[in-house]
Amino acid sequence: MQTLLQLDKIKLAVQAESIEGHAQGAVLHGMRVSLLHPFGETLCYRHGWHSWSLSCWLPLSLKLSTPLAKSLWPQIDHPALLEDYPFTSSSLTALQAPDGKVLLLGALGLDARLKVDTEMVRGEYVAPKAADLEWFLAFGEERTVFAAYAGMLEQRLGARGHGQPWRVWCSWYGLYTGISEDILLGVLPGLKDLPFDVFQVDDGWQVSLGDWEANEKFPSGMQVLARKIRASGYVPGLWLAPLAVAPTSRLFQEHPEWLLRDADGKLVPAGHNWGDDFYGLDVTRPGVQKWLTERIQQVRFWGFDYLKLDFLYAGALPGARYQKLPGELALRKALEIIRQAAGEVAYLLTCGVPMLASLGLADGLRVGPDVAPQWENTDRSYFLHDFSGPGVLNAIRTTLHRLWLRPLAQVDPDVAYFREKYNLLTSEQKAVLQDLVQVTGFRATSDLPVWLSPEERQALHAFLSHNPQITQTGRYQFNIDNRPVDFGVLEGLWPD
Repeated sequence: MQTLLQLDKIKLAVQAESIEGHAQGAVLHGMRVSLLHPFGETLCYRHGWHSWSLSCWLPLSLKLSTPLAKSLWPQIDHPALLEDYPFTSSSLTALQAPDGKVLLLGALGLDARLKVDTEMVRGEYVAPKAADLEWFLAFGEERTVFAAYAGMLEQRLGARGHGQPWRVWCSWYGLYTGISEDILLGVLPGLKDLPFDVFQVDDGWQVSLGDWEANEKFPSGMQVLARKIRASGYVPGLWLAPLAVAPTSRLFQEHPEWLLRDADGKLVPAGHNWGDDFYGLDVTRPGVQKWLTERIQQVRFWGFDYLKLDFLYAGALPGARYQKLPGELALRKALEIIRQAAGEVAYLLTCGVPMLASLGLADGLRVGPDVAPQWENTDRSYFLHDFSGPGVLNAIRTTLHRLWLRPLAQVDPDVAYFREKYNLLTSEQKAVLQDLVQVTGFRATSDLPVWLSPEERQALHAFLSHNPQITQTGRYQFNIDNRPVDFGVLEGLWPD
């Protein structure tokens, strides 16, 4: 049906199978919906597919000088969002009216994509599934309509992670894969008197992607390491990429039928990392589901209560699955299995994940790209138009534009830096990142204690100890304990 819909003081020509009123807008039904908007070349809210994908407000007049490098997909975004990038979105989009109010169209189910131009907004679900073919349409003050959309998502998908986030020491941004049992046990005494809750072992402990056993650098095994972490007063945390598989892994060699393939039977690439291509699992296969259950149960048996689950989009890529499910719905089935195997008390932080697929199952969501001890990722940002690469500016940009997810899960902006050693960030840049982390409440760092000066250690202690009062006063403006902070003045916050 096509009708004129009145929202606040604007009339919109809307096409959908059916439309029902809602106290804060309207609910549209249909696999495909569209509407004409009156705003012309205004600002558009782009929402990327997974944690690292570009999410921000962009002018519809923006023209990219060179095309995106297709070789970097899907680590940038969903392959289907490449056409008409960056005016394509996953799950939701929004437009800014001349008076500053916002028109939002958001999917209330999984596997939805949207496209915006100077005249129309179009939304489409990837595959028919009657119960999920709903959209929320609202017009009003920006925070009001985004909050209303989050409330609708909570009703359908759930929410977790309420309460104060744990304070995390993570090995990645200090040691990267250069970790070992001896090195990590050597870090623990230096953290004494710093009020961390979690000691998280990141990438570098496993035999390979797919073979989730301790490698030769951890001769005592992961259970012993977890026990020693707990004895030092911390919750043991562990990094996994349970849906990604390296070609060198035993899993790849023994179960090629478990890997996600396209309609022609070819492997679906999930990205390039660790010096090689890697692939995703077909998580709808019974054998994969059993294996996944056993791996998570094993990690929990070792004693790890905090699980950082990375590269999860690998299980949601387009492919010909054992069960004919679209990607995000297949991923959600996998996350349900992980949650059941981990138990309700385990903390699950999802990373590299399509946002809506893990709502109600994840306690925390990584909502931006990785940080790095540098401000910008110039080669990828300026020459490839890829704003998903590691770098503080990329992390700040996308994290700021996903703060609306806070009622649904704890939002992880990645770590803050306090060290000067092995760090290209200026003191001002470190302070901006620390402010962002305080706004989210999710406080983590990877600074090795031996790298910190007495002043830096004192600053880290104060950062971890104090819970400031945070008030948002504008799109990018906040008061932190009555200190005004304006992220909107950052050069490059809008990519061009």
